Amino acid sequence: MAKCDVCFRQCDIAEGSPGFCGGRICAGGVVRAANYGRVTSIALDPIEKKPLNRFFPGSMIVSVGSYGCNLRCPFCQNDDISWGDMVSVWPDRARYITPEELADIAESYRGSGNIGVAFTYNEPLIGYEFVRDTAKLVHERGMKNVLVSNGCASLGVLDEIGPYIDAMNIDLKGFSDEYYRDDLRGSRQMVMEFIEQAVKICHVELTTLIVPGKNDSEDEMREMVEWVSSLTDGYGNICGENIPYHISRFFPRFHMTDRDATDVALIYRLADIARERLKYVYTGNC
Repeated sequence: MAKCDVCFRQCDIAEGSPGFCGGRICAGGVVRAANYGRVTSIALDPIEKKPLNRFFPGSMIVSVGSYGCNLRCPFCQNDDISWGDMVSVWPDRARYITPEELADIAESYRGSGNIGVAFTYNEPLIGYEFVRDTAKLVHERGMKNVLVSNGCASLGVLDEIGPYIDAMNIDLKGFSDEYYRDDLRGSRQMVMEFIEQAVKICHVELTTLIVPGKNDSEDEMREMVEWVSSLTDGYGNICGENIPYHISRFFPRFHMTDRDATDVALIYRLADIARERLKYVYTGNC
């Protein structure tokens, strides 16, 4: 039995068993990334799909994902690699790629406009060791690293990867503890602490999926962007108003088919509210 310290769960993991996320395991009394180098998805994507609108716009990036996640969002778009029992089928099916091989792949696509590697699709931070090791090699080749994350990870994990990450898109899924706890099975406080430190070390953009009846009130949006606008950079200067913010429209899927897609007019209204505090606000899926 050993304790995992990657996120707020602090899982006590029995020898030979996975933790809640499905991507970490106890082996020899030590918790490690069972999904290290196990790739389920890889593609050359426009940087705007991450979404990153103000980080090398118009460029491409090799996007790679593994399996497992430490949240349980009922509307997950990648449930086949991230959520619940489906994760158990991947350890033997996922392609194994070493950090060196992935860095070589990224470099081979430079002629196609590729600027580096994006760690995405599942929750990359449950396998932060692979992110760290690969990102270091990508930097040595003069290329960029991007992280797309739910931000539900410890500051110790951020310390491990931070020196090698150039940009992040972090989900700020809502601004109530109840929503994070009851619907997502996560920790808003941990996400906020992660964001507070991330903006001090690299380019950060934030994304919120607006789910009808869950996080769609004008009051919650005002509270959320007020907090974002107050964030400070590594020198103690307020930088929050310059953080790009993406507001996305929900569509019913997976375990959340009990409500309609978010009204487009509401997305635009919430975007207008966000612009009261933030300079760069984008709408998605509209």
